[in-house]
Amino acid sequence: MYVCSCFGVTEQQVKKHAEAGACTPRQIASACKAGTDCGSCVRTIQAMLGRGACPRRELLDRKQPPGTVERLDAGTEPGAVPALGPTAGFPEAA
Repeated sequence: MYVCSCFGVTEQQVKKHAEAGACTPRQIASACKAGTDCGSCVRTIQAMLGRGACPRRELLDRKQPPGTVERLDAGTEPGAVPALGPTAGFPEAA
């Protein structure tokens, strides 16, 4: 059965790419273009992939300790507010 009518991608092709390591609809799209035209098949692809174990996710988890979050203000002093740059359209404080 076709999953992606736009590019003629079948369930078997999606499963083959998933077995080869594609874990997300975006990775499937990179492999066979499915989901890159009208997008109506993206949810079907997502459902096919499920929430099972993904070898690539396991590799990413090993690189970063569990529970760690990359902070956007990394590298600034504690309590410092990162500079956002000039604010156009606002009068300068005297």
